[in-house]
Amino acid sequence: MKKVVVGLSGGVDSSVTAYLLKEQGYEVIGLFMKNWHDDSVTISKECPWLEDSNDALIVAEKLGIPFQTVDLSAQYKERIVDYMFREYEMGRTPNPDVLCNREIKFDVFMKIALQLGADYVATGHYCRKGTIINEDGSETYQLLAGADANKDQSYFLCQLSQEQLAKTLFPIGALQKSEVRQIAAENELITADKKDSQGLCFIGKVRLPEFLQQKLSPKKGVIVEVPSELPQLHNETPEFNSKQEELSFYAQKPVYQVTDGKVVGEHQGAHYFTKGQRKGLDVGGTKEPLFVIETDVEENVIYTGQGKRHPGLFRKTLFVNLEELHWVRTDLALEVDQSMEVMARIRYRQPLQKATLYRIDAGLYVDFEEKQSAMTEGQFVAWYIGEELVGSGVIS
Repeated sequence: MKKVVVGLSGGVDSSVTAYLLKEQGYEVIGLFMKNWHDDSVTISKECPWLEDSNDALIVAEKLGIPFQTVDLSAQYKERIVDYMFREYEMGRTPNPDVLCNREIKFDVFMKIALQLGADYVATGHYCRKGTIINEDGSETYQLLAGADANKDQSYFLCQLSQEQLAKTLFPIGALQKSEVRQIAAENELITADKKDSQGLCFIGKVRLPEFLQQKLSPKKGVIVEVPSELPQLHNETPEFNSKQEELSFYAQKPVYQVTDGKVVGEHQGAHYFTKGQRKGLDVGGTKEPLFVIETDVEENVIYTGQGKRHPGLFRKTLFVNLEELHWVRTDLALEVDQSMEVMARIRYRQPLQKATLYRIDAGLYVDFEEKQSAMTEGQFVAWYIGEELVGSGVIS
């Protein structure tokens, strides 16, 4: 009998994951990850992990499976929280959920599971795993979108490797969320009607500004409103001598100076803000709401523009540095000077967009057919062929 360790989070998805695996004849062990108890940084007044851990225990008892809690808070602090502070300090906007999957669930947690003699680790993610049998009998694994388009979580798993996928199961990936809740209700699992968790993976709700202010000191600076008719936002397209020259041109961010607009307010630190952000600026009196179009952490200036159609929000091309480029399907990885047509997204839940990948020595350009709003450094771009997520990278 194959042994599976399920990451029981105290939510309905992982509860049904454990139930389905038991029904399929696996030997199932429930493991709850405790990822936070650093008293020097308060993440939330509420303490969701206690309640979640209790719910996970009740589900395990109901299913008759062994259960234990593992404390991964030291690794979580080092690999996720410290990384977040470093990224924000540099003016980038990290994605902790993608990192948590790569660094914690499918690395630290997976190693613990394998030490317990598990053949697989299973999670309640809405995505599916495909297997291709190669001519030599070896297997290549596919990361496929979840059947529930509203819940598809393949984007959050965009940094997984073939080695990690080989040892992973996604039992609810072919189900709709409504079906998952129905299975939980029919089997009287306590989590059947529990709301989906929001916020940081396995930690709960986080109010980011307050969280960041505990480590990154406030620093007063100015908010500048940039007019949409600023000449550099409407440069005529030059003649290009090569495709690479063209891509390099479109991937460049406009560089602003305080004199490009007018000072309309003050902020407590440019590193607390991210591109596309609207809340927290506290500037009134404009015809349309202000959105952050750029942050300058060196000069501590936030540049804003009126309305979500402001040209400063849009770019057509982004770049991924070679060391931050990742292929889930290593057999499809592009060689230098090769290109590939894909569908891509730059944030979770964004509808997939037509794009072309171009590989150069230093990394990879992702050239979108349509301009994209708020391409944000530090976030992940993921690209798909059909339903399959084949690769990803950090937007630089």
